[in-house]
Amino acid sequence: MENIINYFETIPSLHRGLILAGGIALFWLIESAVPFFKFQYNKWHHAGINIFFTLTTIVINFALAFILIKTADYVTQSQFGILNWLPSMNIVIYTIVGLLLMDFFGAYLAHFVEHKVKFLWRFHLIHHTDTYIDTTSGNRHHPGESVIRFAFTTLGVLVVGAPMWMVFMYQTLSVVATQLTHANICLPKKLDKVISYFLVSPDMHKIHHHYQLPYTDSNYGNIFSVWDRLFGTYLYLNREDIVYGVDTHMDPKEHNVLVNLLKIPFQKSRSARTE
Repeated sequence: MENIINYFETIPSLHRGLILAGGIALFWLIESAVPFFKFQYNKWHHAGINIFFTLTTIVINFALAFILIKTADYVTQSQFGILNWLPSMNIVIYTIVGLLLMDFFGAYLAHFVEHKVKFLWRFHLIHHTDTYIDTTSGNRHHPGESVIRFAFTTLGVLVVGAPMWMVFMYQTLSVVATQLTHANICLPKKLDKVISYFLVSPDMHKIHHHYQLPYTDSNYGNIFSVWDRLFGTYLYLNREDIVYGVDTHMDPKEHNVLVNLLKIPFQKSRSARTE
């Protein structure tokens, strides 16, 4: 375990980039060979849009990284945060507890708030407009949302008291989980269901991308599913009944044109999503 901690404490930026690119490449190949939905779309055009948003997210996170580092240094030196206030525990348990808490603040809470606050929803909406969910969709975040997500992650580091190695470990696992759950693949139903009791499975997250309420406002988790089950935001829908997108933006001119996607947060809001 110490070797793992040492690795993430000094993980090179190159390695983080390779994990991101390698994950997309791996799941891209798998979903191309055995796709769950056989979309009639230009896969390269769709990927181009989503990779643009991936790159803007990388740039924003890199530009703001010093805030995250300073926050992690502060909680470590001052012994501030939940992890520092808990009794001494086994390093494996410490890591699991820390990752669970980081996933709550950095993913579940951020995601939940984005769905409930109209101003924040305008930015998160871009992620939901995608009607061709595949592994490139995972990082389809408007630059404004990337800043919002970064703020919640920083809040998580502060409240949780997470050391930098744990932050890097959480972000790495988060990237891989996102690529897997958005990939256009499916696991055997029984296996997917078993996984979903603790981790977010592909089916569980794809339900969140169904185009209508109440499913759009459910299954907010990223790595761990326990928060959805604990707070009653878990919903189930048969995978064959899922329709991707969001019912206010089903026109390809709205959801498949980069310039319009960048403008959506500043356009006149649509009527409420229907149930």
